[in-house]
Amino acid sequence: MSTSHVHATHEAGLLQRIFTEPTSQAFQRWVAIINLAIFISCLSLAGETVEPYATEHALLFKLIEYVAVFFFTLDYLGNLYYAKDRVKYFFSFWGLVDLISILPTYLMIMNLTALQGTKVFRILRVVRVLRVLKMARIALQELEKKLESSNPIITNLKIYFIALFSVVMISSTLMYYVEGNLYSPEAIAAGQAALDAQIAANPLPADAPPEASKFMPVDPISGNAIPEDKRFYSSIPAAMWWCMVTLTTTGYGDMFPLTFGGRVIACFTMLLGLVLFGILLNIVGKTIMVLLFGEQLTEDNTTPASREAILKMMIARKWISEKRAYELELMSEEEIKNRTQTL
Repeated sequence: MSTSHVHATHEAGLLQRIFTEPTSQAFQRWVAIINLAIFISCLSLAGETVEPYATEHALLFKLIEYVAVFFFTLDYLGNLYYAKDRVKYFFSFWGLVDLISILPTYLMIMNLTALQGTKVFRILRVVRVLRVLKMARIALQELEKKLESSNPIITNLKIYFIALFSVVMISSTLMYYVEGNLYSPEAIAAGQAALDAQIAANPLPADAPPEASKFMPVDPISGNAIPEDKRFYSSIPAAMWWCMVTLTTTGYGDMFPLTFGGRVIACFTMLLGLVLFGILLNIVGKTIMVLLFGEQLTEDNTTPASREAILKMMIARKWISEKRAYELELMSEEEIKNRTQTL
């Protein structure tokens, strides 16, 4: 066998481990890279809504987006290629999440003529925040597999903060788009230009108040006017402050939505805040029981270790290879018993 063939076989095996073997180091390292790309791209998405930084650092934000999408594309293609049923994965919820994480950027790069001059590009930019669900999926996979940890409390806290970050990013972005978009600089300029044209065609009465010539954004559903001192959601970071206050106090604090859509988002955010608060209380309660009363981290110490945990331990001690561990993971319990009896 030639050296090039051996090298190609090794690379193929490495790629397979990255996308199919959760117990392998290659898989864990790739997950860490994807999580970092998600985190940075979400912060970049929030920064794009803050002026003057959005204009001054436009090239930096664009570079971050392209680099992140490069890794997301590799991740999507790898998951699709190594999926047991590619069609099923393509149309699955998580497959669509992986696709959504890269599709808006490619559509904006193509700059399709049919999409120019519409709100589609703005919607596509907002949809990118759903890539944070990729991070939530990884946390769910870790929870479902119940991978053993030297400190389960740390694992639970990591999952909690991933869920918190996901809720904050999605709620803040939706609030910025649904309500803040009504009084964005572009919307105010367009509305004022339309009002000036209307006044030029039909002049205001001589006794009209001065504010009559100033554009006032209005909620298209409820018809509520949004005065200048109530335009809170001028950027995603500003909406993040509202979201954190809402999640932790189940109230609005010093910022509150005026539009119907904004209030719907606020209701869901408060409900999610109650859920996250319950999860945090559970984690804190277990921590207090361990630190103050010496309780064990697990409820039942006699519970047998999972197959994944055993295989991970055997790999760490170099008793078996990662490839052999993957083969054992696919075997049934009866097959493993028969194999061990012949040893």
